[in-house]
Amino acid sequence: MTALLSRRAERDLQSAIRWIAADNPTAARGLRDAVAKAARQIGAHPLCGAARPDLMDAEYRLFTLTGFPYVLVYNADRSPPLILRVLHGARDLPDILRHS
Repeated sequence: MTALLSRRAERDLQSAIRWIAADNPTAARGLRDAVAKAARQIGAHPLCGAARPDLMDAEYRLFTLTGFPYVLVYNADRSPPLILRVLHGARDLPDILRHS
């Protein structure tokens, strides 16, 4: 099973890919592939991400992408899990999550 991307997560990902591709198309493809790999891992192991009760309710988790400064915010209680956001780790995650 593979985790699904919400429309918002798809927009986040496409925006990041466009921004990265302006300077490095290879890295942009790498980000796309890293998200696809993470979606498969999350789908197979929904509890693999970090629970952050200080930021989100218990059903939500964060998954940090290997090799990229991005995190996936997903709902681990859904079947299949739903990736809600693809966010750059340097952003103000508490503020974004509070308003998402």
